[in-house]
Amino acid sequence: MNLTDIANIRLISQQIEQTKFKTVKELVDWMSAIQAQDYAMAKWAIGIRLPNATDRVIETAMKQGEIIRTHLLRPTWHFVSADDIYWMLALKATPIKASLRSRNKQLGLSESIIVRSNAILENALKGGKQLPREELLAELVKAGIPIDENRASHLLVRAEMDGVVCSGATEGKKLTYALLEERVPKPNLPTREEALAKLAKKYFSSHGPATLSDFTWWSGLSFNDAKHALEMVKSDFNVETIDAQMYWYLKSYSIRQTDIEAAYLLPAFDEFIISYKDRRAALPFENFSKAVSNNGIFRPVVVVNGQVMGIWKRKINRNTVMVETELFQQPDQATKRLIEKAANQYGQFLEKETEIEYF
Repeated sequence: MNLTDIANIRLISQQIEQTKFKTVKELVDWMSAIQAQDYAMAKWAIGIRLPNATDRVIETAMKQGEIIRTHLLRPTWHFVSADDIYWMLALKATPIKASLRSRNKQLGLSESIIVRSNAILENALKGGKQLPREELLAELVKAGIPIDENRASHLLVRAEMDGVVCSGATEGKKLTYALLEERVPKPNLPTREEALAKLAKKYFSSHGPATLSDFTWWSGLSFNDAKHALEMVKSDFNVETIDAQMYWYLKSYSIRQTDIEAAYLLPAFDEFIISYKDRRAALPFENFSKAVSNNGIFRPVVVVNGQVMGIWKRKINRNTVMVETELFQQPDQATKRLIEKAANQYGQFLEKETEIEYF
């Protein structure tokens, strides 16, 4: 096994190739958590992994509370299955809150202010209300709680970590917040040991082949917790050593046949790239700065046969979507056909006609 094999098996484990799921919730549950700060692109991250999915299908799953968008893991925005939200919060909320404590102190956000803020947010949303950010923040201002200098974001993230709020349905183009316990009934929670093992098993199943270092980065766990989690489940996985790194992956996966050729237009911040600390398998170092900006923006990428071959962007019009690609090298006709097929898949997701340009 080599790094190219690693990338190709990840296409399968991440359901980009040969997906086995039929619903949004099933897919997100398999992936554990899908990074989602770019909302439109994060919906495509689900769509590319789900046969015949459309943007409207993803929105329906959000509206029905089958998937939740909230801050988790490192932390940043993620999509997570409603079935996983509570145990993941129980596992991650305490260390995330500890990591934010110093900045909260600088901003003058004491625990008493946070408790007041949570109560105000809860009162504004109770009874099944779903409100956009600006309306919630207006309630905080009315109560004399400052929201300037990024205090608003810290208060809302803390309310998520405390299990008070989560994503609601989209209203027009506005994202909303809702009460978590009204959106998703609270189940019995696994023990911390069980949660650690569950997170490791889900990650290495859906993202493997991956290393302990990759899992530590993706999960935001301490190294000791991540190592312990892997130790509890490693008997379920095969392991391959490449350049002194141990890669763990499901025993059912094998190296993809070399005669299978495919291209994919992956969204910004896609799990295929961002969920690994070492990204060389799909994105060689010489192309890294072309796909990832100096300030850590992961651009939408063109992947051909498991390798990042360029970047792309879209211009959405009323009836069409223009896909503009910037490839790292001149494509041959066969590669162009693969990319055009991938662009058409994106157009179908948006339910629009597709046009494509090469730069």
